[in-house]
Amino acid sequence: MPETPVQLISGNRRGNWISLRTITMVRWIAIIGQVTALIVAQQFFHLDLEYELCFLAIAVSALVNILGYFTFPENKLLTESENAALLLFDLLQLCFLLFLTGGLNNPFSILVVGPVTISAATLSVRMTAILASVTIALVAMMTQFYFPLRTASGVILETQQIFLIGSFAGIVIAVLFSSIYSQRVVSEMSSMAEALAATQMALAREQKLTDLGGVVAAAAHELGTPLATIKLTSGELMEELSDNPELQEDAALIREQADRCRDILRSMGRAGKSDLHMRSLPLLTVIEEAAEPHSDRGKDVTIDETISDDILGEEPMVQRRAEIVHGLRNLIQNAVDFSKSSVRVEATWTNEFVSVSVIDDGPGFPNHVIGRIGSPMLRRGRSEKDKKRRPGYDGMGLGLFIAKTLLERTGATLHFSNLTYETASHSGAIVEVSWPRKAIEAQADSPLSAENPQIQ
Repeated sequence: MPETPVQLISGNRRGNWISLRTITMVRWIAIIGQVTALIVAQQFFHLDLEYELCFLAIAVSALVNILGYFTFPENKLLTESENAALLLFDLLQLCFLLFLTGGLNNPFSILVVGPVTISAATLSVRMTAILASVTIALVAMMTQFYFPLRTASGVILETQQIFLIGSFAGIVIAVLFSSIYSQRVVSEMSSMAEALAATQMALAREQKLTDLGGVVAAAAHELGTPLATIKLTSGELMEELSDNPELQEDAALIREQADRCRDILRSMGRAGKSDLHMRSLPLLTVIEEAAEPHSDRGKDVTIDETISDDILGEEPMVQRRAEIVHGLRNLIQNAVDFSKSSVRVEATWTNEFVSVSVIDDGPGFPNHVIGRIGSPMLRRGRSEKDKKRRPGYDGMGLGLFIAKTLLERTGATLHFSNLTYETASHSGAIVEVSWPRKAIEAQADSPLSAENPQIQ
């Protein structure tokens, strides 16, 4: 049955995450700060400013907050355009206050960076670029047009032209740097959150299938005895009803349906993995289970032991964990996707370590990204050549990240590299997964004779 694709919350739409309540609260804090600065300037420094216009600008900002409070619910989520409009309003209000209080001579002029930084963290690149351009244009205008800072005695407080130009350059650099840096950091955080969500869904799906298989296996085991009794009883009835063909046919039908139920449960029970006997398996068996979905995709998938002097003779029994099976399965899938004709999975174990290497004969990992393999959203898009080579592949570029995350949760260390003609007979990619043996080895005292847990 085809799976329904799961739509993750995209970091590209994070502009829709901000609530009106958050914007309102931040603006009230800004209003309190602006009023405090004006009172201090008047009462302590005795500056002669356009206080009426300044308080009028602050009153307009407060009015916007009040209208928003009575017009919309507090939990209203703003759209990206609404967020951009509010940030633009805050920027214009702040620049108007700076225009009335000395322009770039005002030490608070650096605050114009704030709206741009918030935009970079919450809005799209296009909106942020527009807001940054408006900010730079307004700052440039304030280098020439502004009301000077004047004391009560008439002295104008003004910095030298060179420092004014330096302030302008510093603000422009701060706007560009903070916007680029904030946008990049938040974008990576959003991508990581999406990737972790995809990883969690993959693990939950694997665990759900495992639990479902366990229920089926337990049902097949528990129903085996009553079905055998029904079959035996129906056979005896068939012998005793030899002189009554109609009833004998009914008994034969009961026997036939009992056999059918047995066959159905037997086939379904093959997927059961929660049986206590299946919680620990030989290492090669776990690898075979991980590789099984990709064994019939037209590529030769082989599983081998690597023999060396320090290998223990006995194959280790490892824990059958969903993270291990699904992580190895993703690595094998990636190798099959990119291989030319064959994929080799090698298992090695020593007294201290257990390792699995997945090797393919494909083109290998690109050299310019090999150091970043395992990071989320590494593949931004698929080329036409890649689409032709892998027409059935609809991944998000998260396969290796999911595999790496799941396997590292079990204590594994992953190493991605390429084969070379100097070290192998062909080129290709190799992924080495290594665990401390005690991290995945099953406990030796696990009671194989224990009864299966009762299904509630």
